[in-house]
Amino acid sequence: MAQLEPMKNEIERAGAQLVFIAAEKLDGMFKPGKFLEKHPVSFSFLLDEDRTVTKAYGLYHRLGKDAIDIAHPATLVIERGGMVRFIYKGDGQLDRAPMEQVMEVVRKLSISS
Repeated sequence: MAQLEPMKNEIERAGAQLVFIAAEKLDGMFKPGKFLEKHPVSFSFLLDEDRTVTKAYGLYHRLGKDAIDIAHPATLVIERGGMVRFIYKGDGQLDRAPMEQVMEVVRKLSISS
């Protein structure tokens, strides 16, 4: 999350929004509410407590060597009309999308709008 904060202005200029979604309950194992109190972010943060969104996008991670009943870390770029233009699904909990790749997609959407 923190790696995107410096890019916030560019994301907004492109007419895009950034939303973080955690497949967890507010008082779940990782305590997202407490985490956000200590590490605030300027983007929206949503909790997918029943895993509906996570499952709909194929990101649900029932069991793995580094995960139980959560989501694969993922980055999606969705255009204004709702079409998914980019999806990066991490192989493990520390695997994140390359930020330059994400921003390239955001910039292309900005040009085409």
